[in-house]
Amino acid sequence: MFDTAFLDIPALTGAGGTVHLPGSKSISNRVLLLAALSEGRTTVHDLLASDDTAVMLAALRQLGCGVDASGSTAVITGLGGRAVQQQAKLYLGNAGTAMRPLTAALALLGGDFELSGVPRMHERPIGDLVDALRGLGCAIDYLGEDGFPPLHIRTGQLVLDAPIRVRGDVSSQFLTSLLLALPLVASREISIEVVGELISRPYVEITLNLLDRFGIAVQREGWQRFTIPAGSRYRSPGDIHVEGDASSASYFIALGAIGAWAEGQKGIEIEGLGEASIQGDIHFIEAARQMGARIDASANSLRIRRGAWPLKAIALDCNHIPDAAMTLAVMALYADGTSTLRNIASWRVKETDRIAAMACELRKLGASVEEGQDFLKVTPPVLWQTAPIHTYDDHRVAMCFSLAAFNPARLPVRILDPRCVGKTFPDYFETLFSVTRTEPELVPVICIDGPTASGKGTVAAVVAQKLGYHFLDSGAMYRITALAATQAGLAIGPAQEPAIAALARQLPVRFADGKVFLGNQDVTETIRTEEAGMNASRVSALPSVRLALVDLQHGFRQLPGLVADGRDMGTVIFPDAALKIFLTASARQRAERRYKQLISKGISATLGGIQQDLEARDARDMSRQAAPLKPADDAALLDNSELSIEESVAQVLKLWQGTRPF
Repeated sequence: MFDTAFLDIPALTGAGGTVHLPGSKSISNRVLLLAALSEGRTTVHDLLASDDTAVMLAALRQLGCGVDASGSTAVITGLGGRAVQQQAKLYLGNAGTAMRPLTAALALLGGDFELSGVPRMHERPIGDLVDALRGLGCAIDYLGEDGFPPLHIRTGQLVLDAPIRVRGDVSSQFLTSLLLALPLVASREISIEVVGELISRPYVEITLNLLDRFGIAVQREGWQRFTIPAGSRYRSPGDIHVEGDASSASYFIALGAIGAWAEGQKGIEIEGLGEASIQGDIHFIEAARQMGARIDASANSLRIRRGAWPLKAIALDCNHIPDAAMTLAVMALYADGTSTLRNIASWRVKETDRIAAMACELRKLGASVEEGQDFLKVTPPVLWQTAPIHTYDDHRVAMCFSLAAFNPARLPVRILDPRCVGKTFPDYFETLFSVTRTEPELVPVICIDGPTASGKGTVAAVVAQKLGYHFLDSGAMYRITALAATQAGLAIGPAQEPAIAALARQLPVRFADGKVFLGNQDVTETIRTEEAGMNASRVSALPSVRLALVDLQHGFRQLPGLVADGRDMGTVIFPDAALKIFLTASARQRAERRYKQLISKGISATLGGIQQDLEARDARDMSRQAAPLKPADDAALLDNSELSIEESVAQVLKLWQGTRPF
């Protein structure tokens, strides 16, 4: 997951590949709660690993539920319809799929519980659910503003002799919460009557489907009355699999419609989700087809390619796809006219006011937008613009606006707080970049060159981490090549030059978490030995190897960007880099740094000797015929003699911001 303050997505020009979706959030948290309320053990497969499911798992543990979670599998030992722990303070973040169902379940089970979350959760209405539960005799107090969390739940006196009435026009989660909780006390038949029009009906369909899997056969009269039979009792199905998330699929369906265009391409293929899904958001494929997408659907997969272009404007009632409809708002940027999304009032009470948020951010890109209480009209930009996209701590806003990177003006898009996608799809951006492409010149590169011991490697690594970019330590490449050649039994010299060059072209090198890997082998320390340095010098004298390593280094230029450090990054390897920095620390200052490093490792050295070696190395590097050490003509000179690493990084980032169009 990108854990950065912002993520700059370069202009994207194409898409194609296979996507494996995370499990559905809506199904995951419902299944976890149902498993917890049942007797026996339930093994949940393909569980979504996200902030929301982590919140639910933590709450279930606090309540005394047995939880053994590893990766995408969780074994839940149920409570058998009673809370083992009768008192707890539960922090539920911004997870509505945890807050509302747990409120209902704990109010009916009885005990002393406090439920709270992030500030935004305390702005999300829960009053209609609380009113319905109070009507049953549940004891629930507001700890803040009436109608909103945080809540204090106490043991009440239940009265179940009349139908329970709950509003359906604010959030379907209120009805879902009652449906999930009432089987716990169904000694007699219990009915729920929905007041007003029920919105987000597909999510209620998911609830009914899963209840049936756990032994509860709810009787339904249209969308107005739901009856839980007397004697209902949760029974674990033993094993249950979570479908891929249909809401998350919408971004890649849109991606295929916008970016997968070349003849002969297979387009975007989504595995683990198909037209047989129980999730309402699977109907997004119908809306995408209306806009021109070519979609081939099977029971467990989808294949999407561009059809009509520009996309066709639509007018659609989106009550049946409330979350996925947000993706249509961004697709509308690429349409041939004004698109209207209706019946989306539920957007107002989600992780943020999504109607207001989408309208604001769409306008930043140049779109004309009209918003109402329950609708949004989007007219594509006449002139595309770019600006930082505020995400409001809302995962769906962040994921939607990544698609704006396909804009015809080839402008980059900045997503603020990209880590918010952790709520449902922690690896969203990594997945996006794995199936998108762009022209090499559109992938930004920052080059940080300088003499030995100038701190360029450390500064470059931190800058890469701050930006979420790939990192290239060019100084390690010759050392790694020499190591790989030695491990392959090749003698380093002219006789083996072709073989070493062939090896260099395909070296599986990567840099991660401050370490250097050759395949899965951590070679960080191995390549820093004196022997490795001598072998690197011998390798660097082989012309065809040098050329092979140039090609290899070019391969590090990948989405979303690259920070490369070395001595010739800005002059030879990436002469078109968006920013070139040349560090100019004095030999004396560099010697002091190296001296401190060596002494800290217990290695004997003298300051004067180190300085003399560095000055001699500088002279050799500056006078060599191939790629001599020198600043690029357009490089910014940064004297970091008196700067800390943090100060040097701040200077580089400031210079970088000056190159951006935001």
